[in-house]
Amino acid sequence: MEILITGGTGLIGRAFIEQFNAHHFTVLSRAKIAAPKQPPASGQVTLIHSLDHLHNLDLFDAVINLAGEPIIDKRWSTQQKQVIRDSRWLLTQRLVDLFENSQRPPSVFLNGSAIGVYGDHGAQDLTEEFPVQVYDFPTELCLGWEDVALKASPYTRVVLLRTGIVLSAKGGALAKMLLPFKCFLGGRIGDGEQYMSWIHYQDHIHAMHHVLLEKSIVGPVNLVAPDAQKNRAFTASLAASLNRVAVLPVPRKAMQLLLGESACLLLDSQKVVPEKLLDSGFKFKFSTLKLALQDLLGTRSS
Repeated sequence: MEILITGGTGLIGRAFIEQFNAHHFTVLSRAKIAAPKQPPASGQVTLIHSLDHLHNLDLFDAVINLAGEPIIDKRWSTQQKQVIRDSRWLLTQRLVDLFENSQRPPSVFLNGSAIGVYGDHGAQDLTEEFPVQVYDFPTELCLGWEDVALKASPYTRVVLLRTGIVLSAKGGALAKMLLPFKCFLGGRIGDGEQYMSWIHYQDHIHAMHHVLLEKSIVGPVNLVAPDAQKNRAFTASLAASLNRVAVLPVPRKAMQLLLGESACLLLDSQKVVPEKLLDSGFKFKFSTLKLALQDLLGTRSS
């Protein structure tokens, strides 16, 4: 397949390109692509720095849109919120415009989103059918992003990738957790009762490829493992996998002082269910947290 991918140099984009190197990728990114672990097929990747030279998408079979300003790296000032919105909404609108201008548009459009679209719902199971609405910045951001992407529906099959916490030792949330836990500084966040919906990065990229090819899948898809864990259980499993103890909890108020409004990303509870993936026959290789941590850290978690 000829695939246009934005955000292709990020954790997920890079892993996807390396894993599925039978495809040819045109990658929109400001960063350089490091050499993959295994030599790709000749001409596997073409790097572009702008969509300005594209007048349509007729040359592509699929578009994958993963680009966006990191959401938790900086405090959410009014200005930073707009940067985060624009980095997602404006680029997605540009892609929608290109779909509209195409005589032979790509057959599928995978667009990024996140489980933050659901908001804080305690222990309630959140499938793709759960009604969503705007009541804080993450829900506004994700719903706005999805609404823009859905404008391409008259021209292509649109799939909204509602991604959970991606686990990889190479980057993302887990990589940030490792140092404090290794130094015996890890612990639950708040009361530890909030659910964390996670996914091993390998399952994530294979799920993406599954929905890329599975023509029956349309609309939102929850990219999470079927094993959401409460924060206290997640913390205990991670500590055990590192042969450590997690005895230094971070109080809710301390987290809010440290991160400001973005603390909700760590304090909100989202028990997300990958119903569409399971119903379509997708098989998770790392369906439990124990299996995921064992694979990523090379140790056995309890």
